[in-house]
Amino acid sequence: MRKITDLSLRPGEDEARLYALAAERLNVPAREIEELTILRRGLDARRRGAIRWVYSVLVRLRSEPEEPAETYEIPRLTAEGTRPVVAGFGPAGIFAALVLARAGLEPLVLERGPEMAERQRAVEAFRAGGDFDPEANVQFGEGGAGAFSDGKLGTGTHDRRIAWVLRTLVEHGAKPSITYDAKPHLGTDVLSRVVVNIRREIEALGGELRFRTRLDGLDIRGGELRGLRLSCGGEDEYLSTDRLILATGHSARDTFKMLLEAGLPLEPKAFSMGARIEHLQAEIDLAQYGAPRGKRLPAADYGLNVHLPDGRGVYTFCMCPGGVVINAASEPGGVVTNGMSWSGRAGRNANSALLVSVSPADFPCQGPLGGLEWQRQLERRAFEYAGGGYLAPAQLVSDFLAGRASDGPGRVEPSIKPGVYWGDLRRVLPGLVTESMAEALPLLGRKLRGFDSGDAVLTGPETRSSSPVRIPRDKSCCSSVRGLYPCGEGAGWAGGITSAAVDGMRCAEAVISAAEAGK
Repeated sequence: MRKITDLSLRPGEDEARLYALAAERLNVPAREIEELTILRRGLDARRRGAIRWVYSVLVRLRSEPEEPAETYEIPRLTAEGTRPVVAGFGPAGIFAALVLARAGLEPLVLERGPEMAERQRAVEAFRAGGDFDPEANVQFGEGGAGAFSDGKLGTGTHDRRIAWVLRTLVEHGAKPSITYDAKPHLGTDVLSRVVVNIRREIEALGGELRFRTRLDGLDIRGGELRGLRLSCGGEDEYLSTDRLILATGHSARDTFKMLLEAGLPLEPKAFSMGARIEHLQAEIDLAQYGAPRGKRLPAADYGLNVHLPDGRGVYTFCMCPGGVVINAASEPGGVVTNGMSWSGRAGRNANSALLVSVSPADFPCQGPLGGLEWQRQLERRAFEYAGGGYLAPAQLVSDFLAGRASDGPGRVEPSIKPGVYWGDLRRVLPGLVTESMAEALPLLGRKLRGFDSGDAVLTGPETRSSSPVRIPRDKSCCSSVRGLYPCGEGAGWAGGITSAAVDGMRCAEAVISAAEAGK
């Protein structure tokens, strides 16, 4: 097999031409290429008027023997003893359950929110101005918080499990290009379908999904997990188990409180907060491509960061081309924002989080849950400031930089539903955050023309960039309680869909190893 890099195609050019380009690079006839696999594809927009897709490929000639592909192997076990339990059905819980199911351990999955179709109806009803459901929202339900996002799959890690995660997503309905795109994404419309398809496989392999079932307590005796206390439809239930993968996500604040009361050691963790910033997608396209996008180029994205003189970092996060800002509340009486887009990324606006890094030293609340309590305080402040109707406080960038409240939009209409309350984000966010944002905006505008445009809209607060808590665990992914495996983004061990999925796999492997050893 031969790796070839820097093959380029014009936007819209057929990828079948890669065979000819690879043959030319190797100085062989195109018919001599037996197999060509795309390893990576990225858009190079550095040269205005000469934008290209750039590929890395793996080529096998007819004269070369076929090499066995590297695979991720799951041992097949007999489901004996106590059934392993997975709490939470976001990316970490999904892939933990899938690995356990394929191993033959028939996991029981508990999800406090509803199945996907019911969840989607609840979210849409809330966005249309209906009632808020604390157990069926953007944070809770089948698919986890990632189900209502851009569905980004990029990760800064290089774990061998990543390729398996991406192939598994393709097997269940994702487009094949996610396995080689430099910036792979699914979009919430595709992700929701893929999640349901994976759930159906888990069930077909003997796994069981219980929705609207919340983990309320742990039975710990002698440092070992013995059982779980559950709430289902208002009824309390006890479930005996000695294996629990805890994948409840970063917004299950009642779960963190329960763990602390149960005696688990928890640690405060740095995270980031700020607001969503929204521009016209056409203007982002123009800034990145130097011309209107047309039909052959994808909606342009960006990723920006700056380190301020005081050492604090300000950066963009979870950029959603052609997407919308969403109300991501998970508790009554709180407002928090996030971003979402569909696979086509065809919306009028672009948005991303504009975040400021904060550490436990910044938290006004002390203790392991200090960051969590700070998040809650700010989200409640936003709710009250905006009049108590789940409107999100919003402000034009021009007014934010000038230190005055806004009274309406400019050229950019906010996309969040049920709507916005025009005002001053300094009434919501802490001074250390707003001061850093104000200092950073002109600097980021130098990196991306128009980023600090006066008509851009800031909508906040954005407080859930990552978990403000970490649950310590050992090398076998086990906590201080034998049989309890903290997992994913909520436990502070991952960030993003793919890394959370990989961490779920690691925890499942630990449970399998324990089952093999009879522990």
